[in-house]
Parts: sequence; C-alpha cells; structure tokens
Amino acid sequence: MHSAAGGPPAPAAGWVLRAAVVADVEEIAELRAEVMRADLERLGRYDEQRVRQRLRDSFSPRYTSVVEVDGELAGCVTVRPVEGRYWLEHFYLATHRQGNGLGSAVLHAVLARTDARGTAVALHVLQGSAARRLYERHGFTVQAQDPVDVLLVRPPGGAAVG
Repeated sequence: MHSAAGGPPAPAAGWVLRAAVVADVEEIAELRAEVMRADLERLGRYDEQRVRQRLRDSFSPRYTSVVEVDGELAGCVTVRPVEGRYWLEHFYLATHRQGNGLGSAVLHAVLARTDARGTAVALHVLQGSAARRLYERHGFTVQAQDPVDVLLVRPPGGAAVG
C-alpha cells in the first residue's frame, strides 16, 4: 500500500482498538511469528513453533486489544496489570502497517489510558529492535538489559524515571 506519489503508505486513518476474543489467538500467533522473525533470527533465537506457542501460552483476551484497520486485524497489544504497574506485551503490527504512524497512534492511545490511572508501564524489547525507538519517543527509558532483552519503563505522563 503506497501513496499515489509512490512514497510510503499513508497513515491509517480508520483504525480502532477492539477487545480481543479467544478466537483471535491463532491469527495473533501468526502475526507474532511474522513480525518477530527477523529480530529473533538475528539473535539466533527463532524457532518456528516456539514463537507461536509463547503467544498461545500467555494470551489473555481480558487484557488484549486488537488493532483493526478497515475491519482487518492489523495488530494487537496487551496491557496487563502486574505488581503496581502495567506490562505492555505483545504489541505487534502487521509489517505492511508499520512505518506510517499507526504504531505511534496506538501506543499514544494505550498510554493515555495508563496515564489517566497514574500508573507506570514497563516492557521488554529485543536488543537491536527498531521498536525501541518508538518506545523511547514515548517516554520509555532503559532500566536493565541483557544480551537478548532490554527492560524499558515509563512513569505516568512519560517523565524521566529516576
């Protein structure tokens, strides 16, 4: 999907977040496998079955929202309360939906909800993932890292974590 001028795709104007249902799990597992493949291969950790099973094992319709564009599943995001903060997990957008502002719009909407509750948000991102820049633009800062994962945290309102 490119603009008439042949540039990058136009931002998705008609996106919505809807509550996930149990029946979404397989489509989301496939989305995860597609989106994470390059980073997991780069880290030597890609496994065709495991990448899907990890999603199935932790899938929680109660805390997951599906991103739809024009009625099509374009992504998902999970925001789960854990020990006084929210964990942002399973934030995936279909590759053809990336790079046009949709991820930023969805993240902004999700963070507006957590900010309204006055609650910090934490997440893990893979080392070297381009998604890290998105999170940092929205106020997340590095709290810890290892050879595979980076722990990012954002206080309510996005102010720097001390």
